[in-house]
Order: sequence, then C-alpha cells, then structure tokens
Amino acid sequence: MTEKGLDYRNRLRNWLHNENGEPTFLADVHEADLAEALESLTDEERVAVFRRLGAEQAAEVLGELPTDLQARIVETLNTEMAGAIIEEMADDDAADLLAELTPQRQGELLGELEAKDADDVRDLLRYDPETAGGRMTTDIVRVTEHVSAQAAIEHLRRVGPDAESIYYVYVTDRAGRLVGVLSLRDVIVASPGETVRNIMRTNVVTVAPDTDEEEIARVVAKYNLLAVPVVGPDQELLGMVTVDDVLDMVEKIRAEELLRVVGSDAMELEHKRPMAVAKARLPWLLGTLLLELLAGTVIHRFDATLAHVILLASFMPIISALSGNVGLQSATIVVRGLATGVYSPTSLVGPLWREVRVDLIMGLVLGVVLAVIGWVWSGTVGFGLVVGVSLQASMLTAGFMGTVIPVLSKRLGFDPAVTAGPFETAFQDVIGFGVFLSLATALLPLLT
Repeated sequence: MTEKGLDYRNRLRNWLHNENGEPTFLADVHEADLAEALESLTDEERVAVFRRLGAEQAAEVLGELPTDLQARIVETLNTEMAGAIIEEMADDDAADLLAELTPQRQGELLGELEAKDADDVRDLLRYDPETAGGRMTTDIVRVTEHVSAQAAIEHLRRVGPDAESIYYVYVTDRAGRLVGVLSLRDVIVASPGETVRNIMRTNVVTVAPDTDEEEIARVVAKYNLLAVPVVGPDQELLGMVTVDDVLDMVEKIRAEELLRVVGSDAMELEHKRPMAVAKARLPWLLGTLLLELLAGTVIHRFDATLAHVILLASFMPIISALSGNVGLQSATIVVRGLATGVYSPTSLVGPLWREVRVDLIMGLVLGVVLAVIGWVWSGTVGFGLVVGVSLQASMLTAGFMGTVIPVLSKRLGFDPAVTAGPFETAFQDVIGFGVFLSLATALLPLLT
C-alpha cells in the first residue's frame, strides 16, 4: 500500500469509529487513492463508507476496485442504493459488476436503472467478459457521414458529458455501419461547413465482439490507439474498448502469466477449492517427478565415477542451478513473446538462434570462471576442464529447452506458461547431468 493510501485508510477508520462529523478530505481525494484505502478495510468498514458517499463518487470509487470486491459491497447495500450507484457507472463497468452477481440480484438491480441503460447493460452481459464484447462501452460519440463539422461539434457538446471518451468520433452510415473515424482534432480544425465524409479517415482499425483480451491489447499497442471500435459481422458499430480498459487487461494478463509459471491460474487462488487447484497442477508436477527420476537414474549409473572423485558431487548443484536459471529466463522471455505477439508459435528458428548465441556467450564466461574454481579446488587442470565444459553444455541445453518447449506447447494447444518451467528444468537436469558425468567418466584419468 502506498503512503497516501495508508494515510487515507487511517483517517477513514478514525472517522468511522469516532463519528467526528463528515470528513472534508473525501471531497478532494482521487477515487484510485480512496479505492486503495478501502481495499485494506474490513467488509463492514467498506460498506459504512459507501453508505456515506454520494452515488456519483461511490460509482467512481467502486469502478477502481476488483470486480469480486465490488460484488461483495453491492450485495450488502439495499437495492435502491446499489441501483443508484450502478446507474452512475459506465455501462461496461456495470456489466462487469453485474456478471459477478446471481441472476436474481442482476434482475433486481437492472430494474433500478433507466430503461436504455438497462438494455445496454443486458446487451453487454451476453458477451464473455474477457472479450471485446464484454469489455466494450456503448457510451460513444457517433455521427452520420452526411453532417457538417459544425454539426458534429454541436453533437459532441450534447453527448460528450455522458460519453466514455470524446477523443474519437465514429462515423456511420444510415444503417449504423462504421464507415470512418474522426479524431477530436480533425473535428475542431475542419471548416465548419465541411462534410464529415470529406474529412473522416476510412481505414479504421476494428475488433470483433469475440476478440480476446490479448489480441485487443496487441491491436491498441500496435496502432497507438486511445480506443478501438467493436463491430459486428456486417460492420455495424457496437461500441468501443478504451485504453484504460486495455491497461487493466495487460495488468491482468501479466499477473496470470506470473502465476501460471508456477503452475497456477490467476483465478484459482480466489475461486477454486484446494482440491480443484491441486488437480489442475498435479499432472505437470507428476510429469516433472518422472523426468527427475530419470535424472536420478543417470546419476546412479555413474556411481563409480562419483565414488572415485567425490568432489564432482559438489559441483553438480552449481551446474544445475546456473543452467536452470538460464532455462527459466529463456522460457519466460519466449512465453512473454508469445503472449504479446513478438514471437509466433509457427516460427521457431529466430528465437532459437538468438538464444543459442546468448547462451554461448554466457556459458563461455561462466564456464571459464567455474573451470578456474574447479582447477584451484581440485588441484588438477582436467577437473576444471570437465566442470567448465559441462556447464557450457548444460546452459546450451537449458536455453534450447526453454525456447523450444513453450513454442511446442503453444502449437499443441497447451498453456506454455504452465508447461515451460517444470519440463524445462527436468529435461535440463537429465541432459546436463548426463553430459557432466559422461565427460567426467571419459576423462577420469585426468581428474586425479
């Protein structure tokens, strides 16, 4: 929690428990700071604060909270108060919130909204919340292609206060199909009598309602957009996804990827029972166990070599740890590249060749360092040579596996973030230990 959020939390608690009039700071506090403070309060304290906020400010603060927490707060408010707050929310935020509630509660709250707002929210509830349809807002500025720039400005003044964003004016034909777009600058600098059709841009970047969050984020980043319009199969304009929602998507995707690397889905910790979480993660860990048993078999096969030169055992965890880190770094880079579109699951040569060159450089540097340490420690040049070359080979193997496994997983339809870590580490141990001990056995006379 930030220092500002902590300060507001303490002030809110002092106000709630001492009831010393209305806190004057609430009028000026930013909704994001107030939301941060509320997250660290108890459920009872949060609800007490919301009951004292005006509907407009409550809606702004509620929109900054996670949707599951929004739902908990709304469930404790009476229907009239909750409806008044949701009425002030953007329709896409309202739909995200209502999607967390039971159908009965949804119906009760929709009944508190104005008819048009309720219809808009119902339309959004039809879509998967993780798609453009579920993320879009219908509060957009649209004009027909036959109006003048002056008429567009006057329309913008009328509908702008209720629109989610006024930076883009979308142009439609009489059937509601998207035919162009104007930026706010285009409208302002145009001659008042100029027809919108003559100044609009027709090469509009759009997404379909079923476009997933990752693709939306890629489109917005690629074309440097503040919003992207959502169109139906006949190019009818349905709504738009704004950049603030895209930033929320990116943050969510990053959090999910981080949790998946350790074998956990982003929503598992909150919404699944321990048994369900264990069942989802155990298959990958069992696969890792089998591969690590294979690594144990490889080590056992070279018992005689280890017994003859016991110092080899001291270097095995060093080689395993260094190469394991290389493999996980490679896997993380590739998984992130696949998620952001930098790498394609059909193109393996580019990232693989790049990783091989990087691992050769790092392996050479670290291999020389470890070889010198092994030489000094054992007193023999041969021992240093074995550990140095083995580290180089193990790092190359780890980098290769960390690059290939995520790409192959993606091609086979598995989540590369889940499979990359466990299998890369296991394969690296099997091959790395095999190379290390085979080389030691072959050069055994030089080690003593």
